[in-house]
Amino acid sequence: MTLTELRYIVAVARERHFGRAAQSCFVSQPTLSIAIKKLEDELGVTLFERGGQEVAVTEIGERIIEQSQRVLEEADAVKRLAGEHQNELAGPLKLGVIFTISPYLLPKLIPALRILAPDMPLILEENYTSRLAEMLKRGEVDAIIVADPFEETGIEAWPLYDEPFVVATPKGHPWEKQQAIQPCQLSEESVLLLSPGNCFRDQVLQACSELSSRPAQGHNLASALQGSSLNTIRHMVASGMGVTVMPATSVGPGDESLLSIVPFSQPAPQRRVLLVTRKQFFRKKAIETLQQAVFCSGLSDVVMLEGEAKLA
Repeated sequence: MTLTELRYIVAVARERHFGRAAQSCFVSQPTLSIAIKKLEDELGVTLFERGGQEVAVTEIGERIIEQSQRVLEEADAVKRLAGEHQNELAGPLKLGVIFTISPYLLPKLIPALRILAPDMPLILEENYTSRLAEMLKRGEVDAIIVADPFEETGIEAWPLYDEPFVVATPKGHPWEKQQAIQPCQLSEESVLLLSPGNCFRDQVLQACSELSSRPAQGHNLASALQGSSLNTIRHMVASGMGVTVMPATSVGPGDESLLSIVPFSQPAPQRRVLLVTRKQFFRKKAIETLQQAVFCSGLSDVVMLEGEAKLA
């Protein structure tokens, strides 16, 4: 049994395809297949069910691959211990960010990070929370930035900032004259939401529970009007299709000509943004620097935090 063989089976489990797994490992498919068959013979078990368009992992295969991932991470830690004099801020950092944070945080984060760690470029992955959690668990990314709550085991999480929500309406909407909006008022309007599966949609529905229980008929467009991104939704609102709720950092100078932005009454609905890594991830200095870069990024519309790490 070798670390290379373990990397091969982890790659097949990730890709669910021998050809793609071989490409990701930079070897030919026969080389990868022979190595995996050799490992299966040595262990006396079948790790994968072959056949069809997609490779399935057997029950025992799932357990062995999970353990293999831990072994590979520990092997990386051994390399780190052997060369602990090396600079943890040198070399790429693989960072995942959810869709409703990345367009607004990254343009401010990256310049700050370039100053703090010029030799640590980011390899970025933008995706949903559930997918990023899976990628973090498999070691495909080093860290992720998501919104609380984030319930996973084996992780270490730091609160970065609390971000209030605001209401966006079309120009000329009666609400633009109000000082603040009560969350329950959203039930009186056609509210545009992100598509199901996005955590920000769920947070909006929690802020105004009437929206999730309101029947989808008559003038109510809440269930019919859904957008794939906040940018799409803001243009639908500007065209007069309804109102929406946006995180404060997503509001930019260009919105003033299209939308009216009205705050919620206090205490305003908000979300807590987290930086999350695996507990065993060894580049702690890199994570600390990334956290510092967020604090230095100049997010003027949010309440910055300096919380202790939260273990799960």
